[in-house]
Amino acid sequence: MGVTVPAGSPVRAIIVLGSGTPECRASPALTARLDQGLLQAQRWPAAKVVVSGGQDFNRHCTEADIMADYLMARGVAADRLIREGRSTSTEENLLFSRSLLEAHGVAAAASVVVVTSDFHVRRALALRARRDSAKCLAWERIRLCTFASMHGCASISRRSAVGY
Repeated sequence: MGVTVPAGSPVRAIIVLGSGTPECRASPALTARLDQGLLQAQRWPAAKVVVSGGQDFNRHCTEADIMADYLMARGVAADRLIREGRSTSTEENLLFSRSLLEAHGVAAAASVVVVTSDFHVRRALALRARRDSAKCLAWERIRLCTFASMHGCASISRRSAVGY
């Protein structure tokens, strides 16, 4: 991945995908995603930040709440955060986040950054492509940022994601 996204890009939203909250604390993989999400939030201060993750099995907490608390403790304003706390899979992360963003005025034509782990990118792209065909997640432009790619994000158009 590693395509640099210019700082002046009109990114409207950043979605940070969950990655587990054992004992209601962020896992190392989730912490790395959150740190990358924080960098992206600092880079695009007008963008909404969706923290996406539901309730872990047999736990009272949601990933979304843990993620939001983490980012707020590091300076992200509460009014920028959108909590998506129902999802239990990557597919639901993307689908439910899309609905929430639409409710907050972020249209399908807007640029969206999705933050995930490097090992998770192919799955996220494959699901995004499949959801596009169902018109459930038809973003015009999506960028994937991984914590292993701190120098930039991949810029993925609808055409290139479908065949990935």
